[in-house]
Parts: sequence; structure tokens; C-alpha cells
Amino acid sequence: MNKTKLALMLALAGACLAQTEAPKQSEGPKAYQLDFVLRELEDGKVINSRNYSMMVTLVAGGGSIRSGDKVPVVTKSGTQAEYTYLDVGVNIDCAALQETQGKLTLNVKADISSAQPDSSRPLIRNTRWSSNVIVPLRKATVLFTSDDTSSKRRMQLELTAAPVN
Repeated sequence: MNKTKLALMLALAGACLAQTEAPKQSEGPKAYQLDFVLRELEDGKVINSRNYSMMVTLVAGGGSIRSGDKVPVVTKSGTQAEYTYLDVGVNIDCAALQETQGKLTLNVKADISSAQPDSSRPLIRNTRWSSNVIVPLRKATVLFTSDDTSSKRRMQLELTAAPVN
């Protein structure tokens, strides 16, 4: 091998090495928009739908949504009536976020409750879900579904996770 070819090969190898060793720019914490849709269905038709959203980062590792009411319940009747208040509504907690191969892995806990209105003895309905889930980015995914124990209704929680630039 002559000296010119050797010099050329060394120069090319050095250029390739220099390109691979260039310092990478820091991306900073990755953020995601988590959009939840809670649906109540009857006979396969949506009769109620509510939307909840949160922004989370991989660094912070999660977030919470709290939305609801305090329902008064009579604990002592008479002239000096006493009440206690029950929290009803929607609680969604997300934790342990990780992105792998275009999918987001996270732990989701959801607690959905409601009370029959205008009653001193309200009927409280409650649905609780908890699981580690894997969802594709930018695609709506049903996480949980369960039947109501006292009707033909069904509750469903859907999540769309999208990276935020």
C-alpha cells in the first residue's frame, strides 16, 4: 500500500471518528400531554363523556387530576342536624413514566364516584382502576372498562399521550 492511500484512509477514519464524537446537545426533560376521556355507555351508545388533561414530564414522573364535589350526608337529624361530607368525582393519578420505542409506559390509578342527588341517604357509585399500562404515542387507547353493577351501563377510560415540543 502506498503512502498516499494510507494517508487518505487515515484522514477519512479521523473525519468519521470526529463526527461520532461530536458532543450531543441536551434535549432537556421530555414533556407529554395526557388527555383522558371518561365515557359512560349504555347499550354501546355514549350517554356521558368527560375530558381531563394534564402535562407531565419524565423527570417529575407523573401528576394528578382531582375534580368533584362534596356531598352532604345527614349523620344526625332533628333540630340540630349534623352532616358529614363525602368527596365524589374523578381522581386520576399517573406515575412512573417512561418512553420506550414510541410508546409511553406509566402507572394509572383512577377513582370515579358519583352520588344520587337530593337524597339524605345518597347512593354512592364507585369505580376504581389501577394498572401499569403501555400506550402508543398520539393514539387513543382504552385503558379500563367495567360494567356498572346495578344497571346496563359501562364505564370506560381512554388515554391519548402526545409528546410536547
